Amino acid sequence: MPQRLFVDRRIRAAYVVLVLAGCHGAPGAVLPAGAAPVSGEQVARWVEATVPPDHRLHRFKWLFQDERSSAGGRGSARIAPPDSLRFDAAGPFGSNPAAAVVIGATPLWAEPPDAVRKLVPNYFLMWAMFGIARLPDDGAALRGISERAVTAWQYAGATDTVNYALTQDQPRRLVAEVRHAGEVVGRAETTLDSTGAPLRARLVVPSVPAKLDLTFLSTARATFAPDLWTDRRP
Repeated sequence: MPQRLFVDRRIRAAYVVLVLAGCHGAPGAVLPAGAAPVSGEQVARWVEATVPPDHRLHRFKWLFQDERSSAGGRGSARIAPPDSLRFDAAGPFGSNPAAAVVIGATPLWAEPPDAVRKLVPNYFLMWAMFGIARLPDDGAALRGISERAVTAWQYAGATDTVNYALTQDQPRRLVAEVRHAGEVVGRAETTLDSTGAPLRARLVVPSVPAKLDLTFLSTARATFAPDLWTDRRP
């Protein structure tokens, strides 16, 4: 019996790795069939493992594509754990600047008002593109599984379901998928370096269809002035 249990665990772990590999082609389920109910404390530990210990400044190139057009440029994200993020982006030569501050899943302000929504339809997905998972909303049903180098978990609410999978093998990856009423809102996959800093990220929104790619140029520890969160100039 112990030998069979060991083999089963290896099979489940391999299944999760294959699912994540499928993100490069036709994506499969993020959460494997072997997931079981888990506690809020377990989920909090898994989420905490994705959160940087100090303030971070990310600089990146971005490219947004849909069926009609594409646009790109450069941007930055300033993250103050556990829940504050300022996002700035602009097109070539600083054209069409946009900026926003998000606290958890709540926009504090954005200029223009739809600055984030045009690119990212859900804040769980936005955070995941920077390699960070979010805690569940109150009342969500929690399921998960942790096997060898892969941890996957789910928050199921009344209408929305959030799935995460985190691999520790190289390259490390965080996958996040959000569904509303059973339909996929979006799926983000972020490749991380050995310290957990993002290297590249892709968000796919099947309903448009559209995709957003981020290629990270640098990640650094930083100190932020208090007015960063209220200054609306990009």
